[in-house]
This record gives sequence, structure tokens and C-alpha cells, in this order.
Amino acid sequence: MKIIHMSDLHLGKRISEISMLEDQRYILEEILQIIRREDPDAVIIAGDIYDRSMPPEEAVALFDEFLSRLSQGRQQTMIISGNHDSAQRIAFGARLMEGSGIHISRVYRGPREPVALSDEYGPVYFWLLPFIKPVHVRRFHPELAADSDQYTEALRAAVQELDTDYSKRNVLVCHQFVTGAARSDSEEVSVGGLDNVDASVFQDFDYTALGHIHRPQTLGGGRIRYSGTPLKYSFSEAGDQKSLTRVILREKGDVEITEIPLTPLRDMREIRGSFASLTSMSYYKGTAADDYLHVTLTDEEYVPDAIGKMRSIYPNIMKLDYDNKRTGSSAEIEEPADAEDRTPLDLLDELYETQNGQPMGGEQRKLASDLIEEIWGKEL
Repeated sequence: MKIIHMSDLHLGKRISEISMLEDQRYILEEILQIIRREDPDAVIIAGDIYDRSMPPEEAVALFDEFLSRLSQGRQQTMIISGNHDSAQRIAFGARLMEGSGIHISRVYRGPREPVALSDEYGPVYFWLLPFIKPVHVRRFHPELAADSDQYTEALRAAVQELDTDYSKRNVLVCHQFVTGAARSDSEEVSVGGLDNVDASVFQDFDYTALGHIHRPQTLGGGRIRYSGTPLKYSFSEAGDQKSLTRVILREKGDVEITEIPLTPLRDMREIRGSFASLTSMSYYKGTAADDYLHVTLTDEEYVPDAIGKMRSIYPNIMKLDYDNKRTGSSAEIEEPADAEDRTPLDLLDELYETQNGQPMGGEQRKLASDLIEEIWGKEL
């Protein structure tokens, strides 16, 4: 049985006030093409369909179109809600959609039935478990301590209540943080790791299709897998290769896991250098100028309106900062003892040199002088 596993679409996401919807539409089209080519038996979407519980209209319309086109294939599609989703909204219409091969996890209310598929080796049971917290589980498991905030205990209880025959092949779909997974900056982080779930909770499943962590990775001896996001959502992921996960289940115990690379409309990259070097034709002609960029300038002097000037070449700069003597300095700035006897320009000059390790240049000093004169003039 062939399975395509994906997660964390985060439809409607904005980064640095830039909407990712065009990029998401592009990557969903690529995913549909891969599904047609691979012709899987099942497609798994392991949570965080949307970036927030009340997504924008455009994001809902995009997912609606994606599901409609998925339903035209022969595969069965399994969907769960993630921590960014509203479980109630995601589950709306779930019973109606089952007739179209779309199986959506309902709000957690204790034990549930699996989706059963079959191949030449027999049945495969898919268990759909939406994102849950200990408070959700305690309502149906009074044996859990009332003051328990342990995600491992809660998930173990939720898994044990499933009527699972482990002599058969079983796939669990869930959206949690498994201890040891490598996180990135675009995820919600729980202080102190309170949301950690021990991998042993999932050890009896033939495959655990996870969502929540944005970097693709395999845990627990190779059968517990995060597919990761289809797009990069932070610069900590700039070096990652995004992908879908292809899973092939043969007879019990025989699981093959491979990655199918994804190519985005625009990449997310970090570039570094002086303003002059990064804006030279020889540099930007050899790069994809419309990628999403984090620019680090190494100039010792501040470049006026650097981000505005660079956007004429690189329109999708998301972040710009400096790395120079000033940013690397940790020197404390103290008020001069004779501050009252010195001109504002002299004080600014000293402050600049303390911060930057060098005095202002002639052009900078003239600009500062003009600004000071204008400000003082207006006050008078």
C-alpha cells in the first residue's frame, strides 16, 4: 500500500506582512501533480491545514479547491486538525465527505473507529487522532490525575483506548511534539517542553504520520515520521529541502519510507555582504532575485534607506540587519560628565564612535548637523 504523507500547510500564513497564499497555491498544484503521478492508495494531511483557527476566506477557498481535486482521484484522503486549526471547523461536513473518499478527524471525544483499506497483504487500519491536550483527555479518562499536565500520559491514554489489533498493520495520524524532534523558528514553542510526548507511545504502530514540526525527520527507529511543511516558513529552514513523504507498506514489518522533493515558486534564502557587493550587477544577475530574503549587511556605516534601495532589485526582502563592529560591540554607553558643556553634534559624534568603533564620516556629520539645526530651529 502506497501512502503520501504531508502536513502543516498553514494556508493563509503571512511572514513579515507578506502573504504566502500565491506560493501555497503553487505548491498545492505541484502536490496534486505528484499525487497523480504516484497514484497512492492514501493521502495523509497531518494537521495545521490553516495558520489560524479563523482563517481568511481566500485560504478556505484554496483548501476547498484542493480537496475537490483530491476527491477526483482513486485514493482515500485522511485529514486531522492541528494546534493552529479549529477542530470543530475542520470537522464540519466530515460525514458527508466520506462518500467522496475524504476522511476528516472529528473533535476528540474518546474512542474512535479507524478507516480501513486493503491490499494484497490484507487490511491496513488508519487511526485519525486530532491535536489534543491533557485537558481534552481527562474528560474521558478520570483515572488521569486532575492536576496532570503530562502530554505523554494523555496521549498514551488516548492511544490505548483505540481498539487496535497490532497483529495487523496500523497507521496512526496525529499532531504532537515527539521528544527529540528538531524544531525550527516558525513553530509554536511550549515553555520547558511541557508538550513533549515520548516516542514509546507510538512504538506499536507500523507507521506514525506526524504533523506539528516543520522540519522533515524520522524518529523512533524509522517508523515515526514528520513530513514537515511543504514550504519554508522561517529563515531557520533556509537550508532545508522541503518534501512529501512516500510510505510503502508491504507485509507486516516491511515499511519503506522515501522523500519526494518539492520545488517552491520562490525559495527562502539568506544573503550576506556589503551593500555595494549585494547590489552589483555581477552578484544579482546570478541569483533568483524574487526569492524571500534575509539580508545581512556588513557595512560599518549605516546605509540610508538600505532596504528601500535593495527592494528595487530584491522585491521580497523580509528582513535586513547589520553585522559589523557596532553590532558586535557590547560596550556600555555612559553619559559624559561634561555633557551640559558640549554641543549636541559633539555628543552625537561621541555616541556614534562608541557604538561603531569609528567616528562619523564627513557626509554623516553634515547630515547630522543639518538635522540638529532643523530640530533646534523648529523648537525655537
